[in-house]
Amino acid sequence: MASVTILLPTIIILSTFIISLIHVAATDHKKPDAQVAVNVTKHLSFPDFNSPNTAHSLMLLGSSVVDKTGRVQIPDTSRNDADLKHLAGRAIYAYPIRVFDPVTRTPASFQTTFSFQLESTTSGSSSDGDNDGGGQGGGGSGFTFMLAPDEFTVGRPGPWLGMLNDACDEEYKAVGIEFDTRENVEFGDPNDNHIGINLGSIVSTVTVNVSEFGVDLKNGEVQRAWIDYDGKNRVLDIRLGPDSLGYPAKPVFAGELDISEFINEYMFVGFSASTGNFTQIHNLISWNLTAVSRASLRVPSLETCESKIVKENGDEDDDGGSLDGFFIFVSVVLLAVVALVSLYYNRKRGREQSNEVAMLPVGKERPRPPNKPRRFTFSEISSATRCFDELHKVACDERSDTYRGALLNGCQVVVKRFSVVYFKSQGVNRRHMCKEIKVMSRLRHPNLVPIRGWCFDHQETMVVYDYVSNGVLDDWLNGTCVLAWSRRLKVVRDVAQALNYLHSQKLAHKNVKTSSVFIDISVRGLLGDFGFVMSGLESSRFEEAVSQAADVFEFGVLLLEVVAGRNRYKPKPESNPESDGLDSDLLHWAWTMHETNEKEKVVDGRTRSMLNMDQAVRVIEIGLLCTLKENTGRPSMSKVIEYLNFETEIPELPSSRPMALYPYTSTTQLCSNSYICASFK
Repeated sequence: MASVTILLPTIIILSTFIISLIHVAATDHKKPDAQVAVNVTKHLSFPDFNSPNTAHSLMLLGSSVVDKTGRVQIPDTSRNDADLKHLAGRAIYAYPIRVFDPVTRTPASFQTTFSFQLESTTSGSSSDGDNDGGGQGGGGSGFTFMLAPDEFTVGRPGPWLGMLNDACDEEYKAVGIEFDTRENVEFGDPNDNHIGINLGSIVSTVTVNVSEFGVDLKNGEVQRAWIDYDGKNRVLDIRLGPDSLGYPAKPVFAGELDISEFINEYMFVGFSASTGNFTQIHNLISWNLTAVSRASLRVPSLETCESKIVKENGDEDDDGGSLDGFFIFVSVVLLAVVALVSLYYNRKRGREQSNEVAMLPVGKERPRPPNKPRRFTFSEISSATRCFDELHKVACDERSDTYRGALLNGCQVVVKRFSVVYFKSQGVNRRHMCKEIKVMSRLRHPNLVPIRGWCFDHQETMVVYDYVSNGVLDDWLNGTCVLAWSRRLKVVRDVAQALNYLHSQKLAHKNVKTSSVFIDISVRGLLGDFGFVMSGLESSRFEEAVSQAADVFEFGVLLLEVVAGRNRYKPKPESNPESDGLDSDLLHWAWTMHETNEKEKVVDGRTRSMLNMDQAVRVIEIGLLCTLKENTGRPSMSKVIEYLNFETEIPELPSSRPMALYPYTSTTQLCSNSYICASFK
């Protein structure tokens, strides 16, 4: 009888489900295709680059500038004393353009024409030799039309033509058509007057000697290129010649070329150029582009209200209407039967169990949103970190150990496990700290690492963060790869936004340093590793006297570290020999260089080939401004953001370093030996 009780409703439900499927299948063939192919068109037009719209539509990276005549120049020649060797720059349209349909895997068709002029200079010599990999007589000057995956990468100078950068990984997709005036034998160049088609590599897939077509890229004439790509048929047509002669009758290249494996759905389109020991000024005079890509557009069904009206005269569709009514009737009857049978057996079962001993229901945790911070048990954290395996440990200090782990749902996390011994020895108010962790876990900002939860079991105090896959800023500044200046500027702007948000919530981070800044896969800066742990005495003094002001001070030091590409302190033997060890403390050294008007010496020498020196000096000045005393010029984070976005002129710095900067540093805690300690009153 029990088996019948269970099977009867199940059979009825399955029957209803099968009938519904048959009905859907019978009517599905009537539905029209709801997808329509459409063209997505993007048109750009720059007759020159003097219009007000250029500032918003064109992004200049590295050593590039728009001169007074309305031309884009790479490298930047606006400074008369500038050394034009080993520079790279880009000029790209500031917004991504759709160049690939991922559904049909078809590249967009595009037509572009641009005029340019390559001017030789006397600042370099072809006989100098080139230490950046140039071919005969020095490393390459060249000009490239390219499709790039991002808007903040600046390529290497010399024969790399500003296309590729050391920070780019193997997945960096780029397509370029180079107009090269240097012969680099190791890259397979035919001569010093050629074009090349580059697919994800600086080594050209196709090269063409344009001398055979009567074109001399180095003669100083204004040249014009016409590039026509048929995405559907994968055919490329390139024409090149003096601008004064008009459209060439014969292409310099025409043939099949599939770029679909080297582009993303959206790409940034523009130009790059570079110099090596041999220098050359690359002028972009005008540019037009039209790109057309295919896309699938969802449209409403063709079914109308008229098709739902019952016809009085009885057409052929009447049979279909009767069949629909039959299916509806059967479904309603079956559902009614299921409801009656279920009611009957539930009442019978209730009577049978009325004499049984009442049992308390098993406690169940209320369902929670998947991303809402919650309390973890010690066993959950232990399982995620494989019992706190040493192989999963990613960092440690006197206050805590940090482990990488994976939750049961597959989410990658980082667990910060605070030291019980440290808590007891320093008199940390654990209850106050737990309350602060819960407050911080409710914060959500694009530039803050989310707190996924906490654990306060068995005298343990742990914080669970989301895992950020690209490591910390400290590793990027001190690693073998060189982080491009544009990316450094983007990261510090992101951190400033995070701090400003915290301060607007009447909170403070309390642990601003390069090891607390994380980099995600899109090179976005995220601020994490909040400074929860402080001793009882230290905590009260910190909250009353420093708090947000100390965040601004430490952010100023972080700016100097990012510009200099090094930590604040380093052992004296590793210091710069020319400074006699004065640069062992970065903050002291930066103020010294400010006093002697030599702030350029603070800049990381590894980035000079792809650096905007004026921006770097300005960021140094902002960093020094943040280290002033609070009552004599230290700005708020909202002001710092305006300064970093170059929206507001920064106040003039004192001519010499103040006697007392600020008592708190992340290294020496409340008082630094390098400066006079202010009193806490």
